Formats: sequence, C-alpha cells, structure tokens
Amino acid sequence: MSDSFGPIEQAIPSHPHHRSGWIEVICGPMFSGKTEELIRRLRRAQIARQPVAIFKPVLDNRFSTDHLVSHSDITMRSKTVSTAAEILDQVGDAQVLGIDEAQFFGSDLVAVCRYLADHGKRVIIAGLDQDYRGVPFEPVPELLAEAEYITKTLAICVKCGAPANRSQRISSSSERVLVGAQDRYEARCRACFEAPE
Repeated sequence: MSDSFGPIEQAIPSHPHHRSGWIEVICGPMFSGKTEELIRRLRRAQIARQPVAIFKPVLDNRFSTDHLVSHSDITMRSKTVSTAAEILDQVGDAQVLGIDEAQFFGSDLVAVCRYLADHGKRVIIAGLDQDYRGVPFEPVPELLAEAEYITKTLAICVKCGAPANRSQRISSSSERVLVGAQDRYEARCRACFEAPE
C-alpha cells in the first residue's frame, strides 16, 4: 500500500522545525494490561500538556462506544473509527496518538502509523500479538517491525499461575475475530494453552 493518503494528508500540519515522531507498541494476550498501560502513557502526555487524540475501532463495543475501558475498569475518553484511514482525518493538532485494539484494524493501520510518525507524531498502539490459535495477529507483527519501542505485557495463567502469553478461547466459535472478555477467553501460559484443532 502507498504511504500517500491524498487530501487526508492536509489533516496533519507540517512544522517548519520538523522533528521525527516514533511508534510505541504495547502487545500481549488478553487480560495482560495493554489498555491500562496505553491509558497510563496517554494520561502522562496530558499532564505534560501535550495535545492527545485517542482512537478505538468501532468493532470494540464491549464496554463503551466513547471510552477506552481496561478490564480493571480504568477509562479514558476516545473516538471510535471504522477504518485506520479515518484516524488521519481526525488527528487535528494532536502530537500524541493512542490507538487501542490494533488487531481489529486492517493492514492499512501500518501505513497510517508510519505516516503519522514520519510527520512528527508519537503513536502509541495497543493490541493482541497472537490470535486464539496462537498465530501472529496482523497487523500487530508488522507494527512491531516498524516500532521504535515495544512493550510485551503478560497476564497470569488461570490454570497454573505462570506468566501467560496466550489468549485461550473458551467458546466454540471458530471465527478469527470474536469480540469478548471473560465470557469467551482466558489467559494461558505456553504449557496450559490448548490450540484449537
């Protein structure tokens, strides 16, 4: 995909003293605190009086349509978008961008994040790095390759208490994208994870 977004490029002002932006990726399994860490970083940016814009995919309607919500009930107001390209249209004067649930966006998210970082923005992304089968969950693996900073979060295995890096689906659905929480998923370690047949 091209890195040019045509008229949408006008949404990001160019600065005479261009400074490089960067990409930070927070990844891991469900229940590992990814959204909580994203919110923590965004709040610190707000305390530093940096303009912040926060986005989540329309597909993630588990808790709220206008807030990021962690599994520990920490919240932060956000905008809901249908596609990654819509983020560019809503950046405004923000210098710090938060994007949650990266795995629900298509591969366009990589080009959008690259474009934003190339234009001086700090882009912080949170998302699952593996799906319910333990397979890399696009576009997060490609974002990891683009990122300057990577944080891998771990949960606690519900079976043995070891560090968990997998999301075990406990429902019978075989769809790759299935939005849910404790009703459909558990955190599991490598040894306790049971890959679906």
